[in-house]
Parts: sequence; C-alpha cells; structure tokens
Amino acid sequence: MFGFKKKHELIDDERIFAVASGELIPLQDVDDPVFSQGMMGRGYGVNPVENAVVQAPVFAKVTLVQGHAIGLERADGLQFLIHIGIDTVNLSGHSFKPIVAEGDIVEAGDELVKVDWNEITNHGLAKTVMVVMPNEQKLGATVTINDHVRNIEAGAEIGTATR
Repeated sequence: MFGFKKKHELIDDERIFAVASGELIPLQDVDDPVFSQGMMGRGYGVNPVENAVVQAPVFAKVTLVQGHAIGLERADGLQFLIHIGIDTVNLSGHSFKPIVAEGDIVEAGDELVKVDWNEITNHGLAKTVMVVMPNEQKLGATVTINDHVRNIEAGAEIGTATR
C-alpha cells in the first residue's frame, strides 16, 4: 500500500553499480592481499565518503548477512560479496546494523547495512568497501568494470557481468 511490500522476484539485470559514494579504486589497489590479488574473484573497491550508505550493487537475493559482509546472488547465479572495511571482522559486528536478512530480494540501490564509520576509524581500520564475484570464473562470466580511480556516487553504473 505504501511501497513497503516485500519484493518476491529477482530482476535479471547484468549491470553493476557503485556500492557507496566515495573514491572508486581498482581491486588490485585495495590494501588487503586476499582481495587485491583476486583470490576472492574480480571486482572493485570504494573508499567511502563520511556517512556513506552501503547499498546493493546489483539486483539479487541476499545469501549471507555477517555485519561486515553481505552476500548476494543474481538471477543468473552470479554471486557478489560486499566486504565492508579491512579486518573489520575483528569488530565482531559492533559497527554494523544489517537492514536486510538472508532470503530477501534487493534491488540495486537498496540499503543493505548501516555502518558506524567512526567506530571503524577509531579502531584504526581502513573503511574500504570491496565488491567481488567469487564464482565468476566457475560460471564463465564476462566482467567489465570501469574502475579507473575517480569520485563516484552510490548507484552510478560502473560495469556489467554477463554469463
């Protein structure tokens, strides 16, 4: 009635959007070797602006909610992992308040988690948000991301992933 109806169908969309406002950087420039060396798949990073909103970079079903990490799966089976901050797993979820739950259907641009960026900074941790596709090679996906360094707004289209 008021637009609060739960979404029940995945939208098949190959576009990839910016997960947050800030400085877009290539994944290889992220200060975490697991991500920068591509061990978790291809993707990109964003050094978020103050009070940035972390939002869905694709239309997908939520498959994982762990505070600092959100897992998504598109209609075509391609998985996306959003990892908020570097070494933030050590915060035991204290800086994160998930807005979504496993099984939810999200649209690109939907807020996923509220983040206390100050707490992350106060613990001396980097706030970089990484988006990777852990199963893109297994599925034979073709990924194109315009990840040259620049300031970007959340929700800006930055690439595609096709199967």
